[in-house]
Amino acid sequence: MHEDGNGGGRGGVSRPSGDGVNQPEFLALERELTVLLRRARANQGEMAREVHPDLESSAYGLLVRLGECGGQRATDLAAFIGVGKATMSRQLRALEELGLVAREPDPADGRAWLVTLTPEGQERVGRVREARRARYARRLADWDPREVTELARLLHELNRGTEK
Repeated sequence: MHEDGNGGGRGGVSRPSGDGVNQPEFLALERELTVLLRRARANQGEMAREVHPDLESSAYGLLVRLGECGGQRATDLAAFIGVGKATMSRQLRALEELGLVAREPDPADGRAWLVTLTPEGQERVGRVREARRARYARRLADWDPREVTELARLLHELNRGTEK
């Protein structure tokens, strides 16, 4: 497996024939995304442990979502993360026990509950995210800021495309 990310450059433009899956640009895309995702999973585990030594790797994204969007219903969180209700309930219980999240009544529906970050959760997640952004800044220090902006734009388009 190619690890350094330099093998799938932007060579000549070719148009896919048929379904296009064996075209060089899609082979390079698959290879680079595989490397990126493998590294992201490893980094997610590290970041989870930085938030709290007992935090499961999979719960880190949940905390980030709460930090970005504020209070959410457990069912909405489960749908966003892509897990079932039982898994979400187990993760939320663990996060509550760690003091990172709390449940409060949903003001829009008294029968429902919203999950929110506690002040401790906000502080810990914020600190880890800031450190991660600092690592990105160091690793991409020799990039033109426009390239960083373009990478963020392209990743956003990719993420939007995978939601459909």
